[in-house]
Parts: sequence; structure tokens; C-alpha cells
Amino acid sequence: MVAPAEIHWSGSEQDRQALESRTDWSHLRGLEELWPALDSLYGEALALEAPHADPAESLSYRQLRRGIETAAAGFAALGVKPGDVVALFAENGPRWLLADQGLMRAGAADAVRGSSAPAEELRYILDDCGAKGLVVESAALLQSLDLGPERLARLRFVVLLCGKASSSQALDDQAHGGGAGDGAPPCLSWEDFLDRGAQAPPPTPPAGGEQRLATLLYTSGTTGQPKGVPLSHANLLHQLRHLGVAVAPSPGDRVLSVLPIWHAYERSAEYFLLSCGCRQTYTTLRHLRQDLQVVRPQYLISVPRLWEALLSGFEDALAAMPASRRRLLNLALANGRRYCLCRRQALDRTLEPEPPLRRVSAALEVGLRWPLQRLADTLFWPKVRQQLAGGQLRTAISGGGALALHVDGFFEVIGIELLVGYGLTETSPVLTCRRPWLNRRGSSGQPLPGTALRIVDPESGALLRLGERGRVLARGPQVMGGYFGKPDATAKVLDAEGWFDTGDLGRLLADGCLVLTGRAKDTIVLSSGENIEPGPLEEALVESALVEQVMLVGQDRRQLGALVVPRREALAAFAAAAGLPPLNLDPDTPLEPVDPALLRALKSEFNRVLAARPGSRPDERLAGVALVAPFTLDNGLLTQTLKQRRDRIAARDDAAIEAIYAG
Repeated sequence: MVAPAEIHWSGSEQDRQALESRTDWSHLRGLEELWPALDSLYGEALALEAPHADPAESLSYRQLRRGIETAAAGFAALGVKPGDVVALFAENGPRWLLADQGLMRAGAADAVRGSSAPAEELRYILDDCGAKGLVVESAALLQSLDLGPERLARLRFVVLLCGKASSSQALDDQAHGGGAGDGAPPCLSWEDFLDRGAQAPPPTPPAGGEQRLATLLYTSGTTGQPKGVPLSHANLLHQLRHLGVAVAPSPGDRVLSVLPIWHAYERSAEYFLLSCGCRQTYTTLRHLRQDLQVVRPQYLISVPRLWEALLSGFEDALAAMPASRRRLLNLALANGRRYCLCRRQALDRTLEPEPPLRRVSAALEVGLRWPLQRLADTLFWPKVRQQLAGGQLRTAISGGGALALHVDGFFEVIGIELLVGYGLTETSPVLTCRRPWLNRRGSSGQPLPGTALRIVDPESGALLRLGERGRVLARGPQVMGGYFGKPDATAKVLDAEGWFDTGDLGRLLADGCLVLTGRAKDTIVLSSGENIEPGPLEEALVESALVEQVMLVGQDRRQLGALVVPRREALAAFAAAAGLPPLNLDPDTPLEPVDPALLRALKSEFNRVLAARPGSRPDERLAGVALVAPFTLDNGLLTQTLKQRRDRIAARDDAAIEAIYAG
């Protein structure tokens, strides 16, 4: 009989060995206790650098610890008390971490969000968390918040991370509707704030242990206001103590930080990597390619979209090469992909159990393909790794979304180890991650030690069997205790036994690996009643050289449709091969109007791709295709972790969707 789909993971023998080689942080009772220990261990070693800040900044571990103590004293001098919440609206940089940890050292918590969030969302967070103070990126952001007299009356202070505190008059104007008088809270520049902290005594070490509130993170609201996720020190310390099952950084290893620091994924990873003595450099999406070459990181915390972009850049470079070199690299890639697949089959590292005969035949093919793979490892792939990621990248953690198998496979071939993790803001965030010794591609890996997973029927909630697909539930020390001030919302996702409903769909393998198959709320229900998970189909389509980005639609329709952001040069070649009129290749001009014959040809091509998927179903076909403008951060169609905002895309491209079904 097949076992139930429930696992309580205490850690494998390899997990235990990996954690025994790491620093033991079990004695910590709060994150603020980490920094004196790191000062003792690493002292003047470089901890943080921000080359693109104005001015550029860098901090050693000793300066970081002292800066946190000074910030804590400054907050206490401004009236921050244990248990208070202070709003922190800013982007990546050393000052963000000093403010974050200074507040925790003072016994307070922060409610965090990026400075690029809409002003109405930031005002909502400020109200919802009951903030006693406000730390913001700049005077410009403070001005745009337009806080008004009631909000300002609740604040004890405002601190600007960047720029001069020239907004006191502006605060007075906001506090009194443009009139004169007292009433606005003090507004301090970062320098004035640190001066105040340097003259104040350090606050008493926080009491209350690990269960006290550390931070409030707000989930992005798509159909309503965002919900506050309160994470305790215990939640975050669980990550600090257990992420070592995935990676083993050494002191001085270089880390490049590009994801938003206020996001749970980047934040927990940053705490962990700093606890290992790493040297972290903050970059931006605009500077990422340049900094990959300058910093030459050994570790990178990333999201699938970043790896898709790097692969796309390689493919563009490949297309521009002389034909002879292009054929040689394509041959090496094809051999490498087959070599890696056969190696996984021989080691039984695929998503289905491999029969003994197939394992033997795969092992034989590995031996046959090894010489060419070895030659490519010597001649080609070091140069490709250098051009893509600086040449020193050992391991990259990819989270925040599913990583397409063809992307995963490419980096496996060229020798960059991608370890996919899975989790949510509500789980601090990591629930599972792939291990170097069990990098089962296509899965999200085994749970972190202390974590339990359960797969239940999406409708009845009944426990399923191993291998059956259902809704993923999780329980463990990293799971939040409930949404901030929202008991009804909490009751919808947390049951009396502490099981958290992730809203994701997946299945458990016999070795504890979790395979995600979709998001329950993203499921497309056709008018026939058939349920379609768009994720795997979109992954198949984005493998096409024609597709830069894609989103499937079709809720309550007879058939699926595809919104496609094309790769223009590949599309032009496709059109020419089909005998269709030439296309405009200028990326700054719209493609419209699009020849209907081209859309029909694309539909046929994409349906061929979908039909070739293993286990393909007849209802997984397209009624039509629409070519649309890119989904970007700037136009609000991607989240800060570069996931698609499906509702916003559907709203923007509503006319294109209607055109698909009108044809």
C-alpha cells in the first residue's frame, strides 16, 4: 500500500553532517544577539558594501555591530520601547540593515515595505501596524506619502535614510493642512539620528525570548488590502540555524544581493549568509550584469526570472556567432543536456522511480557521452560561466517561483549548481530546498529540519497518498502564528493543529521531496469544467525561441489562450520562413497590427509544443495567441521578486484576450 502523503522531517544524515559543520546558533534568543558574536568572529572583515549608494558605503563586521548599537540607542532616545512597531519603507543598503537590527536591539519590531510601493499602500501599512515611528528612504518619499495631521500625531519621529532633514517644514504643513504651528514629529537625517544615538546610553537588552515579534511583512494584496505577516525571532532563527543544509559558505565568500531586502526570502538569506562571515554587495537590476563581472560572486540569491534572462542573453549571443561556432556550441549543449539527464536517471534523481534496466542503460550512455562533456567543460563552459556570472559562482539559490526545467538544465550543463527552494512570506519563508547531494531537478527539495508537510484533497481536505497531487499544508517553527489583527483571515489558512494552507498544489515523493504543480488560485477552469494548471504549460512554451514571456488565460472559456511577449528577431525569422510579411524589429514600437496569418502560425507552433509535453491532454491547447507588450517591474506587471501579477496583466490586456476568443 502506498504511504500517506505526510512527512515530519527531522533531517537526513547528510543534513545533520552539514549542520554540524556550521556555527551553532542554538543559544541565540533574538537576532540582535547575532552581531556581537560576528564581531568577535570576523572583526574588521568586510561585511557589507553598497557601491551604487550616494555616497558609496561599506561596513566591516565590527562597524556593523557598532552601528546597530548606535541605531538602537538612537531609537530608544526617540522614545521607542520594547514591543513598539516602527515602519521602515526603504530599499537595499547597509542603512536598512542598521535600522532593522537597531530596532530589534531596542526590543521593537519593524513593519517593512519597499519605497517604490504605491503611497496608498504605504499609508495603509502605517495605519494597520500602529507604527510609533517612521523610517523612510528619502524626503521625496516622505513628501509623496502626504501623511496628514492624524497620522503625524501618532508618530514620535521620522528618520530619513538618505538626504537632509529639510522636510520639517513640509511635515508641519502636512500636520496643520498648510498652516503654521507645532505638532509635527521631529524629522532627522540619518547623520543626525546616529549623532543622537552616539550620545545616548545603550538600551537594556530585550526580554521575552524568541517568541517576541521581530518584524511585520505585508503580502501583496491583489483583491484587497495587503495582510500583515508577523514573524517572530523564533521564525527567523529557525532559518538562520537550518539553511546550512543547502549551502556551505566560507568566511569571506562574496555574495551579490539584488532582491528587495524587505522581502522574506532575501532577508532570511542575508541574515544566514552574514552569519557565515560572507561579504555582501548590494546591487540593482540595472547594475546586475556589470556587478556580476566586478564582484564575481560565489553565491547569489535569485529568482527564476533572473536565470531566464541570463539564458536569453546567452541565446542572443549564440545567435550572433559565426555558424561554425554556433553549431559546435549547440552540439556541446545537446550532448550536455543528454549527459546530465542520463546521469540523473542512472542515479535515480528524476521525478519518477527509474526501473533498474533504464538506470543501467542510462549509466552506459553517461560513459559514452562523458568525453565530449569533459571536453566542453574544459574548452567552453568556463568562458560561458565567466561571461554570464563572473566565473566564480559556486551555488545559486533560486526561489520565489518555479524554475523551468529547460533553464535548470542549461545551468546544470555549464556547471552552475541551482538549488531551488520553496516557501512563502508566512513561512519565514523557506519550507523546502534542494540539497547538493540530492538536487532532484523539477522538485523543490526536501523540507528543512523540523518541518512537516502534508498533501490533502483540494475539495475535501482528506489526506492523500504519496505521489497524488493536492493542496500543500505545512507546519513547523518557521510558520507564522497568524495574520496581524485579522483573525478571520488567519482561520482560513491555519487550523487548530497549526497546519498552514499554502494555497499551492503539489505532490510528495517517497524521499520527502516536494514537487509543485501549480497555485490553487491560478488554476484555470474551462467552461467544460476541466481544471488546467497554467504553470507547467507556460514553462513548456517559454522554452521556445519565439517566447520571452507568456501568460495563459481561459477562465470560463471553451479553450486556453496565450498572451505572448515575443522575441522579435526570432519572430521575424519565423515569419520569413512562413512566407509572411517582414516584421518591425524596433523594440520601442508596438507590433500592432499583427498579421492574422502570423497569429495562426504561432498558434499551430505553440500547440505543437504543448502536444509534445509528456502526459499532454487534448484540453491543453490554444484557441489563439495575442502578442503583447512586456511584463516589467516598471509597468507594475511583475512583483519585486519578478513573478507575474496575473490579475493586472489580464486587466491591461483585456482587449487582446477578447480578440483571441472573437476569432
